[in-house]
Amino acid sequence: MSPQSHTITLAVPPEPTDHLLGSEHARVTLVEYGDFECPSCKVAATTPKLLLERFPNKIRFIFRHFPLLEAHPHALLAAEASEAAAAQGEFWQMHDLLFQNQAHLKDKDLHRYAVDLGLDLARYTAEMDDHIYLQKVREHMEGGRRSHIRATPTFFVDGVVQDISFGMKGLHDAVAGAVARGG
Repeated sequence: MSPQSHTITLAVPPEPTDHLLGSEHARVTLVEYGDFECPSCKVAATTPKLLLERFPNKIRFIFRHFPLLEAHPHALLAAEASEAAAAQGEFWQMHDLLFQNQAHLKDKDLHRYAVDLGLDLARYTAEMDDHIYLQKVREHMEGGRRSHIRATPTFFVDGVVQDISFGMKGLHDAVAGAVARGG
């Protein structure tokens, strides 16, 4: 891809508090801003896992929240639930459950997923009632806005946005190219 004068870049670099899959020290970083209620995000959810399998120890995948509040009324609460699960070491399991059950993201559904994951329910309920992870989700959203994100999912490979409007092949190609260059 030729460099463009208006290339959109990642405003917030990877942080220790990010949700990470793959090798922490991988040379290539894939960041997704996603929304648990977004149908396109659900379709895209398998792609990072396929890339991690294709390039073991070569890439790290980071998921950040970007709930589209106007379009997806349950996405914000789902993001908070994933953070409550993360606090108990179950972020990725909750991530997968939320996408698998995308049509069922009301409070009672989220509570059922917490039960299914074996979370400490008293802690989960208290944290959800107090919205203690709302600030973290809002920080992700603000970082996304500073990165000029308007839709989900939005992917960045090594800090540069990738056009996936024609499907995920472009993302696969961008990751493969970054791995070939050594990150």
